[in-house]
Amino acid sequence: MSDDPYRALGLTPSATAEDIKKAYRKLVRTSHPDLHPDDPAAEARFKAISAAHDLLKDPETRAKFDAGEIDASGQQKPERRYYRDFADAPGGNAYQQQRGFESGVDPEDFFAEILRRRGRTGGRQQGFGDPFGDSNFSAPGQDLRYSLEVPFLDAARGARTRITLPDGSGLEVTIPPGLSDGQTLRLRGKGAPGFGGGPVGDALITVAVRGHPVFRRDGNDIHIDLPITIDEAVLGSKIAVPTIAGNVNVTIPKGSNTGRSLRLRGRGVKPAKGEPGDQIVALRVEMPSVIDPALAAFMEEWRKTNTYDPRQGLFEVVPE
Repeated sequence: MSDDPYRALGLTPSATAEDIKKAYRKLVRTSHPDLHPDDPAAEARFKAISAAHDLLKDPETRAKFDAGEIDASGQQKPERRYYRDFADAPGGNAYQQQRGFESGVDPEDFFAEILRRRGRTGGRQQGFGDPFGDSNFSAPGQDLRYSLEVPFLDAARGARTRITLPDGSGLEVTIPPGLSDGQTLRLRGKGAPGFGGGPVGDALITVAVRGHPVFRRDGNDIHIDLPITIDEAVLGSKIAVPTIAGNVNVTIPKGSNTGRSLRLRGRGVKPAKGEPGDQIVALRVEMPSVIDPALAAFMEEWRKTNTYDPRQGLFEVVPE
């Protein structure tokens, strides 16, 4: 066993209690002999990290080790004393940790403790007073986490897709309609296998929704900017507008300005539960890239007889 429990856990003496807990949780899974049967050094590493964790997780024994009063095994360091000084010394190790579980224990700590005990008994022999050391041991499999990038329309409308797992196998995933960016899907029984007949863990898939060049989402509402021509804005028109479910015809009112919004009821995201959202269409009047002579001549004549000034209100509220 290492004479430095901090080094066994990959830490330094400045590590916090939380650092010790996290390091142990990680190492107990990467070094347990049952999980790594082809690694002959796994058992030795596992025993070393278990002993280091036993000593450092208790503030009292950790303080005694840091002060040089006990060694890495938890034994008090010998002093220069005569034999008779030890005659009445009580047996056992005063700093040995109890093996019971306290109420409110973190489930990950509980799982790690079970693995530690199985490592000490070799997973085959029942330890004295240890209910987890016998052949009836079982534990649920670990949940496995994945990330999945989903196209905007698939997230809005729902879809089915497949992801490739690290081992090369595939996993079919159902995207429910109305899926949001950052949402996590849970696939029951698609995680790591359990121990001793325990249930299989779940697959947890965190979704990142791609942006879209036309649509924007706000809750269950879909927003879109719609370019219209000068004549459509002045005279009004009926034109096709894209929605997440296909094109629909929309009436542009006469005299529409840039910034005017039209609401298409029920044309937004339709979630699996709840009411569908709307699509908000923001109009944007766009000039043609080339002004033809006829249009220019018409506007010249129009300017001579029209007194319309869209900026007049600005000067009425701003002092000179």
